[in-house]
Formats: sequence, structure tokens, C-alpha cells
Amino acid sequence: MAKLLTNFVAVLSVLTLSNIAIAQEQPAKPENSFFKDRKLYLNEDGSNYVKLTFLAQLWLRNANYNPGTTIYGTEKSGGTDIGIRRYRVQLYGQLTDRVFAYSQFGENNFSNISDRKQGFFVHDAYGEYAIDRTRLSLGAGLSGWSGLTRFASPSAGSILGLDAPIYQQTTADATDQFLRKLSVFAKGKLGKLDYRIQMVQPMAIQESAGYNPDTAIGQNAMFSAKPPEMQYSGYFSYQFRDQESNQTPYATGTYHGKKKVFNIGAGFIYQKDAMWRLDEVVTDTVYSTMLHLAADVYYDAPMGDKGQAISLYGSFTYSDYGKNYLRNGGPMNPANGNSNPGILNGGGTAFPMFGTGEIVYLQAGYKFRDNLIGNTTLMPYASLQYANYERLNDGMAYLDAGVNWLLAGHISKLTISYQDRPLYNTAGDKISSRGAVVAQYQVSFN
Repeated sequence: MAKLLTNFVAVLSVLTLSNIAIAQEQPAKPENSFFKDRKLYLNEDGSNYVKLTFLAQLWLRNANYNPGTTIYGTEKSGGTDIGIRRYRVQLYGQLTDRVFAYSQFGENNFSNISDRKQGFFVHDAYGEYAIDRTRLSLGAGLSGWSGLTRFASPSAGSILGLDAPIYQQTTADATDQFLRKLSVFAKGKLGKLDYRIQMVQPMAIQESAGYNPDTAIGQNAMFSAKPPEMQYSGYFSYQFRDQESNQTPYATGTYHGKKKVFNIGAGFIYQKDAMWRLDEVVTDTVYSTMLHLAADVYYDAPMGDKGQAISLYGSFTYSDYGKNYLRNGGPMNPANGNSNPGILNGGGTAFPMFGTGEIVYLQAGYKFRDNLIGNTTLMPYASLQYANYERLNDGMAYLDAGVNWLLAGHISKLTISYQDRPLYNTAGDKISSRGAVVAQYQVSFN
């Protein structure tokens, strides 16, 4: 018996020593996974990483079109269309403690009348270096670090409704790349003051969508076809409550109650001799400066203890493109012509979006409690752009109101919206309005 016990202890000792040896030969599992929070870590603590995201916003719309609307020469009074309002792929990362790189690819407004296989393009491509990791970073490239307002650079995946106030992207696709600009910029935080300033080389107006070299200069201001002067912009926001990230230029539309944010901001855009027109008397070419000034306020916070939240935004903009400047806009416009020369709006769903004058924008949304409908909830919203444009005799009011069905926050949501836009004749008088109902499904991996 004693011999048997001795042999058992000996075997147990050998097995124990063998297990210890094997364990020492195996590499220890790292404390931190190298893929976490949808990031690929480049170092052990995860402070350096790269990240890939994507977003798709898909529209189903029924609209009453502007009078005289044509689609490849066929007149249409209204219709239903399907399209991809936005598609985005982001690849970015904190490559070292001081080096950050950001790129974004995608397309906008892809519909049945779009150019095929040519809509995918570079939105952003820039790098930045942190002189001080909080107070000052310098960068350059194609970026959305624009001035003027909070939603001059909106985060597409977190917009409260269907669209941010696009008029705040003052040169959208005229002398920029859908708000992105070739620039050098500085950004940072000084205490609770968040700032960004930018020097831009505007893109040639000759390469903008719809540019016609045969269009004569008239007595209403338009973008000059001469090589552009440098453009300067800035936006400054004092953040009273929770601090927002300024890692990328794009501002969150709503946090769905995940943060308590109260900001007041102000900004500007300035470009010498950006515009030209003909003098009314001697028909000489007159150049004018483009100057935009704006102030805004943003409040987004939880309400109650069951996940309710409120989101509020308001802004005032003084917009000066030169005498009587006016430009129509119509996101993913379903038409490409108009046979009625008396309609100022143009075809489809376009309306006077940009212009010289004063603009007020108001936006509000309320998120109901969590798990209102199963494990989903609703967030109704409304927004109004009201402008006194110099070229129009009547005020311009564009309304967008609807409800978000938050299936999984911003990751998966369905938005139903009604949009009302005014119609104007070429004399600048409002003659009526038209409406559209839009259903958007958003899926986002972030």
C-alpha cells in the first residue's frame, strides 16, 4: 500500500511539472483584445487604432413636382422614385499618439437618372498632427473642417430627421466637393471652448455640376469664373455641459439622450472677389466679396428616467453672396428639366435653398421612452428653414416634419417625413407650394 501511494505521488508530481512546463511554453493571452469596440488596435492599450464604418440611407418618395417638370423631355406633374440618398465608407485611425488620419468614400443622390458607375468618389482624405493633444492640432487635405455653424459639417448618420440644414453648406458642390474643401486647418479645445479655423483653396466653378460656359454674366451675382482667391472660415462653440468629441469635423445631430449637451456657437466664411455680376449702368464686371456670418444654439439631453430625450437647435445666418444671388437645391432631384420659363424653382422638387439674405433655422425633436413598441421607440421631429432672400419678394419657408422609428438607435431606423416647399415665379413672387412624402431606411455600422 505504501509503495502504491509512493508511485501515485510520483506520477502526480511528473504530471504537475509537465503541465507547468507546457503552460510556460504557451504564449500568454493579452489582457486586451486587438479588436474591440469595432476598432483594430495598434498597441496594447488601444490608444492607437484604425476603424472602418459604413452608412446607407435609402429613400422611397412620392412627390408633387414643380410646374413644367420634365424627365428627359417628358413632362411629369408628380411621381414616385427610389434611390440611395447617401452611402458612406469611412476608414480612419489614431496612428500614433499625435498622428490622426481620416478618409471617407461614397456617393450621394444615386437614382434612376444618375450617371451609372461614376458616383462613388472621395469625400475626405486628410491627415493631422497634434501639437498639443487637446488644445491644438494642425491638418491638411480634403476635409469637412468648415466654418460658419454646427451643421455646416453634419454627421450624416446621426441627423435628427431626413437632412441637416443644407443651406449652411454655403458652397455645396459649387466650389467644393459636397461641403468638403481642399484646405489647411487648425482645431482644438481651450477649456470649454471648441474651435476650428480653416484656409481653403476653392475648387474651380467650371468643374461644378451643371456649369454652362455659355451662360452670360448678368446683373444678379454668380460665382466668378476667374481663378479664386483663398477662402477663410471659422467656427467657435462654447460647450457648457458635456464636452463633445472633435476628433472628426462632423457634428452629431442627436445623441438620443446619451449626453447632456448645451452649446452656443458663432462662425464665419470670407472670400474676396468670390462673386461677379454686371453693373446695371455701364455694364462693367463688378466683383464682390462673399461673406457669411452665423450664430447658433444646440441643446440635446435626456428627459425623465425611462430614456426620453429632447433635441433642440436654432440658428441665424447673415448670408452675402453678392447682389440678388439665388440658387435652387433639391436633394436627389427626381427630374432633370423644366419646360416652364416662368418658374424660378426649376424642375422636380427643387426650391430656393441658397441666397443673399437672412436665414433662420429651427429644429426640434422628442424621443419617447425606451421600449415603447417592443424594444423599439419613436422620435418625432420638425424643422423649418425661413429666409428673406434679396431676390424674392416673399419670404421662403421650407418645412420638414416627420417621425423616426428607432429600431436600434441610429444603427437601424425608419423615418417617415412630409416636406413642404414654396414655388416662385421668375419675378420673385410666391405663387403656391408643393409637397412630398419620403420614407427613409438607414442602416449604419459605426
